[in-house]
Amino acid sequence: MTSVKHMKWWGWGVDGVGFHYEDKPGFAPFVLQAVGLDLLTAERAGEPAFADLKVPKSNATAAFTKTLAGIVGADNVSTDDMLRVIHTYGKSLRDLVRIRGNMIKRSPDVVVYPADEAEVQQVVDAAVAANAVIIPFGGGSNIASSLEPLPEEKRTIVSLDLGRLRKVIDIDADSGLARIEAGAQGPDLEEQLNKQGWTIGHFPDSFTHSTVGGWVATRSSGMQSDKYGDIADIARGLRVVRPGGVLVLRPLPSTSSGPSVREMILGSEGRLGVITEVTVQVHRVPAKRDVYAYFFPNWKSGIAAMQEISESDAAPSITRISDARETGFSLATSKDRKGFDKFLAGTVLPGLMKSKGWTLEDICLSFIGYEGSVSHAKRQKKLVDAIVKKHGGMGVGTGPGILYDQKKFDTPYLRDFLLDMGAAGDVSETAAPWSKLVALHEAVYAAANKAYDEIGIKGWIMSHLSHSYHSGACLYFTFAFVFDKDPIGEYDRVKSAIQQAFVDNHGTISHHHGVGLEHAPWLEQDISVEGVKVMRGLVGAADPKKNFNPGKIFAD
Repeated sequence: MTSVKHMKWWGWGVDGVGFHYEDKPGFAPFVLQAVGLDLLTAERAGEPAFADLKVPKSNATAAFTKTLAGIVGADNVSTDDMLRVIHTYGKSLRDLVRIRGNMIKRSPDVVVYPADEAEVQQVVDAAVAANAVIIPFGGGSNIASSLEPLPEEKRTIVSLDLGRLRKVIDIDADSGLARIEAGAQGPDLEEQLNKQGWTIGHFPDSFTHSTVGGWVATRSSGMQSDKYGDIADIARGLRVVRPGGVLVLRPLPSTSSGPSVREMILGSEGRLGVITEVTVQVHRVPAKRDVYAYFFPNWKSGIAAMQEISESDAAPSITRISDARETGFSLATSKDRKGFDKFLAGTVLPGLMKSKGWTLEDICLSFIGYEGSVSHAKRQKKLVDAIVKKHGGMGVGTGPGILYDQKKFDTPYLRDFLLDMGAAGDVSETAAPWSKLVALHEAVYAAANKAYDEIGIKGWIMSHLSHSYHSGACLYFTFAFVFDKDPIGEYDRVKSAIQQAFVDNHGTISHHHGVGLEHAPWLEQDISVEGVKVMRGLVGAADPKKNFNPGKIFAD
């Protein structure tokens, strides 16, 4: 059987790792206040039993399976039910509710693990010749329903898993360019780069279980994009397998070769072919890297500070600020403090804030990162400190920043924990100009709370600004509630209200999670009717038989 490792079929990450609140004394009271869930008395569901699942039967013929085995080897082709379920969905709340609720209407019929681009080409050609459907698969972390087969699809569906393509092929040190196979997951590629003194600088929440090919396919953004850019800035060259040949985009610094094919591939979610290799811009591992924590008296002052930082000569790697609600959540997830540390956090700091006239319920926690040479990092911090002070904020050192760094990839485990308790926890993100951010933030809160009221449940929503640009920023919302009678229906009501509030208030439907099926209903409102026509024309011409991941981004 293949050597490729996968996340657990029913949740995020690997077996034996999960969210625990027992060492976080403020968490249970926080959840009770936020959504009315008493963790101390609630019954927690156990791990679901795979044997209880009703998995749709594979319709892959013996002849087709034999053809695929002749390309990649028998050990790298599977119609095993467990592997087919793993490749059915991503890890959104909707995905996990359906998995746990035994609601699998359609699964891939066969999973294939090619070893290199040549084998990918042969698999693609064989699948197209058989008029099969090809769904590229990286780490399986997607939360926009970009991976799932359409329920009505009658053709054989191939999940083409790139997990064996995980090498950093070479590094052009003079240019700072690294060729990386598309199936390389974040930790693997970063380890290979670090050994030679380089970093990609791209660290999305899904970093530990997502791939460079998946980042390109969904236009991913990382926590340090203020310095390194989004994946659209980082990806310079691409190789994409299509029927009969490979689309090759050389890693040029800039070009005027007509409409950008590179931009067409970015965010294409497998609809134009299978990404097999990405040449990325890499940077030397910085001599200095620190993440400092700051507090602001309120959300508006914090946003104003982030905007001024983006317009200034300062160039931090991270500019992130949580609103008051998310700040409360962050403090509630802190581990129990002891001794002098507890005295500082629980007595001295609140006393100092009160002496400034701050209302503790309004304070907002910010993390700002600096990296580069020692002198560069020092200069950036000095510039930012002045702006923070101007807007009434104050620094509290690197201690909270170290904790942020340690747990930044653990947040997705919280979704599983809440599901175990019969509750929803999910996210939705957008981007908008600076002039629209505060009003958009308020509108999304109002829309979510209205949806909660209409359903008749107690719900929660919180937000942070996660990525800054010269003209605007990304707002990342997290929402939660306890299920009543209809988990999917209730989730849809809240999620739809949030998405509609985005487009009604000058935001985009997604900043870095992609479109998939989840956000497709709002695409016309985002890019206009004519924009969708152009997109349909592109995909229709490139894939007339709809062999590549049909239905994603827009309905066929």
